[in-house]
Amino acid sequence: MVTTLFLIRHGETEGSETKRYKGSMDVALSDKGIEQARKAAVFVYDYLKKNVADRDKGYLRDIQKETGRPIRPSGAAKLEAVYCSDLSRAVKSAEKIAGPYECEPVSVPELRERNFGIWENMNFVEIRDRYPVEFNAWADNPLQFSPPGGESTLDLRDRVLPAFDRILDSHSGQCIAIVAHGGINRVLLCHMLGIPLENIFRIEQDYAAVNIIEFWDRYPVVKCMNHVSYEGCNNG
Repeated sequence: MVTTLFLIRHGETEGSETKRYKGSMDVALSDKGIEQARKAAVFVYDYLKKNVADRDKGYLRDIQKETGRPIRPSGAAKLEAVYCSDLSRAVKSAEKIAGPYECEPVSVPELRERNFGIWENMNFVEIRDRYPVEFNAWADNPLQFSPPGGESTLDLRDRVLPAFDRILDSHSGQCIAIVAHGGINRVLLCHMLGIPLENIFRIEQDYAAVNIIEFWDRYPVVKCMNHVSYEGCNNG
């Protein structure tokens, strides 16, 4: 049985041109971000319509046949559920993703972005200048170091993965979406790809980026990563 996950980052936020660490702050989508989320929704809808019905024809189906595992037909080419962070930029983006399927996004607090503590709403230069000792500790070991009052990458992983597993366990064989944040998505992609978290920033997640992962008996296969459906994608 195949489960298809669309892992999506929220659209651009208001004030994103300043490149500040928003973290757990509740920042609204910009008009551009709303349009980016709408285009991501169109991409998901078209992908489901064109691809999901044929996904069992791939080589992994042949492997299952050879090993004698039961092969079950794919479900309908639609999203059965949409989950999101409880921050408004993710909720509003999720509403666009869920719109064609008449389902309400389910907010999951564990999916909210990393808490950057006292560094939130500051830019890179401000952090380096105001907190040089803490900044150097973070630069030397971003995996374990947490900004004062905030979360480390390991803290983030330990918060997110149990919620992620619960979502997958609840939708075996279905198509679902999770709309979250750059930090959350990177942690989940590292987890699914078996990439050490030290390399988390080698994975880009642009605004409204769509990642597609198929789970074959909980074995993840990444079909698409950081797809954007608009020109001039922004890395902020």
